[in-house]
Amino acid sequence: MPAERRSARGRSAVGRFPSVTFGFGEDTEAEKEEPKENNVKKGNACKEWLRKVCPCCCPKHDDGIDTEVTLVDGPGKEDGGNGEKPVPGDKELDVLLKVKSIDLLKSKSGANRTEHHTHLYQSDNLIIRRGQSFEMWITLSRPFNPSSDELHLDLKTGPLAVVAKGTHVIIPLVAKLEGDRWEAAVVKQEDKKIKLLVNSPATAVIGRYQLTVETNNQNGSASSTHDPANDIYILFNPWCQDDIVYMDSEDERQEYILNDTGRIYYGTKDQIGARTWNYGQFSDRILAACLFVMEKSGTSPSGWGDPVNVVRIISAMVNSPDDQGVLEGNWSGDYSNGTSPTVWSGSVEILEEYHKKNGTPVKYGQCWVFAGVVTTVLRCLGIPTRTVTNFSSAHDTDVSLTTDVYLDENLEPIENLNVDSIWNFHVWNDCWMARKDLPPGHGGWQAVDATPQETSQGTYCCGPASLAAVRYGQVYLKRDTAFVFAEVNSDKIYWQKNADGTFTQIYSEKKIVGISISTKAVGSNERSDITHLYKHPEGSNEERIAVETACSFGSKAKAYSSPTAQDVSLEVTLDGEGPKMGKDAELMITLKNSSSQQRSVSLHSQVSVMYYTGVHKATVRTDTTDIEVLPNEEKILEWALEYKDYKDKLIDQAALMLTVSGRVTETQQILATQFSFRLRTPDLIIKPLGKAVVGEKMSVEISFTNPLPQVLKAVIFHVEGLGLLTARMINYGDIGSHASVSLTEQFIPTLSGTRKLLVSLDCKQLTQVHGVSDITVEEKSNAPL
Repeated sequence: MPAERRSARGRSAVGRFPSVTFGFGEDTEAEKEEPKENNVKKGNACKEWLRKVCPCCCPKHDDGIDTEVTLVDGPGKEDGGNGEKPVPGDKELDVLLKVKSIDLLKSKSGANRTEHHTHLYQSDNLIIRRGQSFEMWITLSRPFNPSSDELHLDLKTGPLAVVAKGTHVIIPLVAKLEGDRWEAAVVKQEDKKIKLLVNSPATAVIGRYQLTVETNNQNGSASSTHDPANDIYILFNPWCQDDIVYMDSEDERQEYILNDTGRIYYGTKDQIGARTWNYGQFSDRILAACLFVMEKSGTSPSGWGDPVNVVRIISAMVNSPDDQGVLEGNWSGDYSNGTSPTVWSGSVEILEEYHKKNGTPVKYGQCWVFAGVVTTVLRCLGIPTRTVTNFSSAHDTDVSLTTDVYLDENLEPIENLNVDSIWNFHVWNDCWMARKDLPPGHGGWQAVDATPQETSQGTYCCGPASLAAVRYGQVYLKRDTAFVFAEVNSDKIYWQKNADGTFTQIYSEKKIVGISISTKAVGSNERSDITHLYKHPEGSNEERIAVETACSFGSKAKAYSSPTAQDVSLEVTLDGEGPKMGKDAELMITLKNSSSQQRSVSLHSQVSVMYYTGVHKATVRTDTTDIEVLPNEEKILEWALEYKDYKDKLIDQAALMLTVSGRVTETQQILATQFSFRLRTPDLIIKPLGKAVVGEKMSVEISFTNPLPQVLKAVIFHVEGLGLLTARMINYGDIGSHASVSLTEQFIPTLSGTRKLLVSLDCKQLTQVHGVSDITVEEKSNAPL
């Protein structure tokens, strides 16, 4: 006879098994026409009436977990022994195997979370890493009999899960685990409870999976309903040798996966500044926010098992020009409709706002903010990632792989043609993975850039570009290797306009792009110089071969010819840490004549206020002078810029550029160089007051001295600290000329250990003022008073 089907939820069967039910809304058309709630109420009313009239025909069953049941009559038993059809009573339902409860052993201190290195996530869900086994308990309605009962786990991720695409996973029970596949084995049985050891392959799709457990025997099948509390989050696994993101150094895994704070560098090559950034990848709701970003991309989850795809998606989704991503970039200087990029000191606040507002871009970001958020997202998902700063970073706009400067007949810049630029600094990310899509030897660190500069295949994203490919000039290898190469190793070529409108190459600088490429050192707050990973030593034969190899694929391949002889050199330098905000700026211009004859040099200098991206804002001052340099003489010229000349023209990063060009009268040799520098800002002083204990109120004193001889208007302080306090904004008001101020903030620590308190100050007159303090928080004592 046909199966008699009883559903505790009143919904039809879908999928491979007649009784399997899923939690992704795969309702039939009939169900959509008539609301499920009405069906359930009608069914329940009928059952209650029948139960009162004839309890034996419609018994009541209390399960710990909702289960959909399908009953099947045994073979040859269509009629009972007395010629009557049997009634499905208590005895028959007792032999049906149903799921009463599921325990995923998801405690942060339990083996699942600690062995998978996910114990730091502030979430109560089971979070595991692929390619590694985990345990779970299932309580059944009766003891499990492996000879007659079948059981399997059913996992689904994404809006339309498909077995063939790895987004719908059916995990069978096996006698012995073989590894690197979806499988489960019973490792312990206690009466009605069984303990499973479940394994996943190292290529599994990452994301949030919905879990159901399904059973089957000759008496019928049953399926547990989906419970969001039993959703399983699966991440990349740099501890697993078979995972593409495997990293063999435990110190590096601790830094690039488990460290939730870091350092981001900024400034210029001669004045490198640093600020602490809260990545906060383990904070509550951040994993959900990161997966929300992935979902908003509209990409198929079937591709989320490949880190190349994932980092490219995140590179695109952290900016917003073409996909309503996380952050809206703003380099205008006007941030009145949002938050100034210099105010942010962490990623948590940004990602939470984006998630809370259902995908509305957060205002505003610039390169270090984009990069900080990328580090948070990728570390959260399990990909080793670091934030990288490139000083004197080129922006090539015409795929020439050179940075071109166009001058008129009088050696004055032609502004409308000078679209290439050199940013004082630019921040992006390196992430670690094997590259099976590239020739051998190109795995390891890959550059990824989320700042929207140029499109890649029609989308504002960049990377992953193999650092090995960048180092050797292999710009033909994917992805976006040519753009990254130009950022770190392009030559700067000067072109002069001829009378007929054509241009002639008059000079080139070969060592000014890609300097002091920096990231936080492993295990300390020191700066690590990783320039050698991006290129060979400047001027070496290997470096020149890489440049010529790369440029042969560019749009100005003929720009490289034999260099002309030179006997006069030009260099700009500064003493010490450089000028301070509110003081005069002093530099030195050095002319060196290496010939045995006197040289006459006509020098032109121009100092300009610049956006840190290398875009010109305003000219502050120009000078012209004639210099006589004796044979074999090195002449040093002192150059100064007074505070009154620049005070009303500065923008965000207090960045300035001195351009010096000239001609040697005797030889017609062209000299040219550009020197970027910034005005250093003071630090905030943070002083903890009293003892720091979990759950007890404490205070800190924040001190600041205005370095400027003018009033700071509408000053705001931004304070945050993981495990100390959530981000908060303090509207302080005005601070007088050269005035010293202090304020006290109170908060209640929630986590023990060494925590970092970050504070930044922002106003129209002064930015990039920040401070950090390490606060050691003790556990609350439980001793009686």
